[in-house]
Amino acid sequence: DPCRNFHCKRGKVCRADEQEQPSCICQDPAACPSAKDYERVCGTDNKTYEGLCQLFGTKCQLEGTKMGRQLHLDYMGSCKYIPHCTDYEVDQFPLRMRDWLKNILMQYYERDADTSGFLTEKQRNKVKKIYQNEKRLMAGDHPVELLLYDFEKNYHMYVYPVHWQFYQLDQHPVDRLLTYSELAPLRASLVPMEHCITRFFRECDGDQDKLVSLKEWCHCFGIKR
Repeated sequence: DPCRNFHCKRGKVCRADEQEQPSCICQDPAACPSAKDYERVCGTDNKTYEGLCQLFGTKCQLEGTKMGRQLHLDYMGSCKYIPHCTDYEVDQFPLRMRDWLKNILMQYYERDADTSGFLTEKQRNKVKKIYQNEKRLMAGDHPVELLLYDFEKNYHMYVYPVHWQFYQLDQHPVDRLLTYSELAPLRASLVPMEHCITRFFRECDGDQDKLVSLKEWCHCFGIKR
């Protein structure tokens, strides 16, 4: 099969011509495998697509047009009304996000007790100190006042989760800078639940160079240098 080890970018598929020469052509959106309800995604054109295959296949067919350049994954799930994020809400957002990141690490630590692989040994040692601390605020829907109080009293518990998330996202390459595309997977999964995340990430980029440095990221979360 001439297409066996021939790579095509997202939205394209390999086809071999009569001379068995492989090339990439746009995926036909109508030929995408059927997707489950939870696999639906919302595009930046505010249209619901049956899955990523259909979205990127459509984007490929619009290649070279303004509409094609503007079409991207907006968020996971069917399109719905996303309310405007107020100044008050975006100010409170880091409190919830810090708490969520800390609890994600706690879940990884607990799962690693049965099945290793979520955390490296070095990460486990760092998270263990937070996990075993008696002052740790347990997971739950806490009021803003309690989250603020806990951050002030137990600041050290929130530093590593914020650093950890930055390095989880900083992958292509590891350069201590987050591009908008590196932020996209986290943003796309959270938009339906946290409508302030788009504004939060945008305002984290203080110098508006479309790159979020570690210093900018920590400043957004209230982590001191």
